[in-house]
Formats: sequence, structure tokens, C-alpha cells
Amino acid sequence: MFFHKTPTILQRLYPGLVWHKRSQHKEIFLTFDDGPIPGLTPFVLATLAEFNVKATFFCVGDNLRKHSEIAKEAVSQGHRLGNHTFNHLDGWKTQNNVYVENIEKCDQYLPEVGTARPLFRPPYGKINRSQIKIVRQAYDIIMWDVLSWDFSRKISPESCLKNSIKATAKGSIVLFHDNWKAEKNLEYALPRYIEHFVSKGFVFKTL
Repeated sequence: MFFHKTPTILQRLYPGLVWHKRSQHKEIFLTFDDGPIPGLTPFVLATLAEFNVKATFFCVGDNLRKHSEIAKEAVSQGHRLGNHTFNHLDGWKTQNNVYVENIEKCDQYLPEVGTARPLFRPPYGKINRSQIKIVRQAYDIIMWDVLSWDFSRKISPESCLKNSIKATAKGSIVLFHDNWKAEKNLEYALPRYIEHFVSKGFVFKTL
């Protein structure tokens, strides 16, 4: 079973994390994890440009190191970048000092974002309470209330789109992925997802 809407109980258990944005306006916060990578991230950027919408990319540091030109292009188009650790670490399986060092290493490859408070998203959504306490001192920790499941081979592109639309509401933080596991579902669902909500009068904003 795929839960596209993050259970409310989970959000209440971790109130210090940002799961959604309270809003009475028709706005959505579209996010992408794991890039940048050639081919797929440029596809995402081109799709966003086609509809003139903005998004936030949570980048793996090693991908930033290898593909910095893609990250710079995203910034030049008005999108925002966040930290997703350097090596896509699972916080539940990583010692705190190693985890924090890996986050800081990713920062070395992130383009400058001005004075805005840095954003961090834990890979797999896995971060323990002691890590949260440390990381929150320097970053806003961004989770999500809508998960597209685009990375799963067990979900069809049509279901990915339909259920992502159904789960989205005003102020939703929506998670897609610019990684190769998600390619088939993403290429089908993303433009149709954006088109659906633009036609309903929604605006897509960065975090």
C-alpha cells in the first residue's frame, strides 16, 4: 500500500520539522530529491520553465560536485537548493558526528543562497531526535506531506499522477525525485501534475 499523504500522527510526533506550509492561498511547494544529474534534472528544469513555476531541489553533495553546472542553472532560473547530505546517508544508521560532517561537506558544494536560512532534508526521511536537535540549530529541516512514490517500480505512472493530485492541498510540500529510479514515473507525472494545478489557479513557490 502506498501512502501518498503523510499520516497526521507522524507530523504531530515531530512538530519541529516542516511538513507543510499553513496557507489559505492556492500555493504548492514542489520539491525534488537526489540530483542534480544529467538528463533528468535538465528535464525537470525544462518542465518547470514551460509552466513558469518554481521549485526547491534537495541536492546530494557528490552530485553537486560532479554536476555543478546543472545546480547553477537551477539557481539562475530562480529555483532554490537545499542540503541532502553529501552521500545520501541514512540518519538511523549513522553516528551523529559522521552525519553532521556529511551535511557540512555537502554545504561546500552548494551555490550561495544569500541570507536565507539553509534548508536540509534527511535522505529517506530518516533522522533521529538527537540529530534533529543538532541540525535544527543551523537549518530548517524540511519533510513533506505529499509523497509521489515516483521512485517505486511497483507503481504505474498513471497511479503516481492520480494519487499525488488527490493528496495535494493548499500549502502542501510535495516530493518528487530527480534520480534514475524515478525517471519513468516522473517524466509522465510531473508535467501533468503541474498542468492540473496551474489550470486550477495554483501557484508553485520555493521554500
